[in-house]
Amino acid sequence: MDGRAARRRRILGGVGAVLVVAVGATIVADPGDVRSRIPGDWGRKKETTVAADTATPDRPFAGSPAEEYADGAAGIVPPEATAVGESSKEQVASALKLTKDFLVAANLDPATLRGERPAAALGLIEPGDDLIGKMNASLSKPGKENDPLAFFSRFDPDQVRMVGGTVKTRGRMTFAEREAGVVTVHADYTFVYPLTKKDKKSRQVARTIVRRVLDAEVPDPARFRVEPGKLVVRRHMMDIGNTTCEIHDGFIHPEFPRLTRHGDGQDESERSGPAVDPYDSSRELGARHDVCGTVTRT
Repeated sequence: MDGRAARRRRILGGVGAVLVVAVGATIVADPGDVRSRIPGDWGRKKETTVAADTATPDRPFAGSPAEEYADGAAGIVPPEATAVGESSKEQVASALKLTKDFLVAANLDPATLRGERPAAALGLIEPGDDLIGKMNASLSKPGKENDPLAFFSRFDPDQVRMVGGTVKTRGRMTFAEREAGVVTVHADYTFVYPLTKKDKKSRQVARTIVRRVLDAEVPDPARFRVEPGKLVVRRHMMDIGNTTCEIHDGFIHPEFPRLTRHGDGQDESERSGPAVDPYDSSRELGARHDVCGTVTRT
């Protein structure tokens, strides 16, 4: 990483219990052809045109696949519960609901997004699971190897604010019985966050794309020493597209388009690493990289 590393944008990825490593940089999509024209009469008002696919405060998802995604929790639709193995339909339904509740609390709850303590999400984790201690440690003292972004989507309220209050969501959920009395739920969801700078006058919009893959279990408390209504997280992976490299303070730091004199926000000189599409849900997660890569769009 050279001296420009702090300005680069990345995809941040992690796998396992707490490991989080930077795996790429993001380039904010072309902000569009923005031009100002000053007629011969200097007293006239400037005219500005904005491309139809440019993200604006009124249309923060313009030009991205997220326009077709569902709004917030409506995009997390568990499959119909059925009995599987020795687990009843009711046990499966409970496991699916708990998994959805955790995804909502960790990635959509306004307090969590504002960087507050994600109490609702923490309250859904089995108290005897070692993961609770790791989550609490990451929130208390964030760092490169101990990052709460591995579990929660959080933004620094002193720097950015949500645009419109809607997060776009798409993904899928499946279930199976790993062993007698243990329902395992596999969830793979992408969340798209529209953000602007804290300054109320800011008109720029940046999108951050967070994809989370989660395997959670709900053991039968009649057979296992667990608290009823709690999740045991066995595996979690994530990618975050559009967050500044080499900042490990527990917040996502989206970067905003920087216009050149030609109106093009893309800066070829700051791209490095492989290019990926953050909207591609077929892409395998978990590979470790040591450099910032680029994304093809946000």
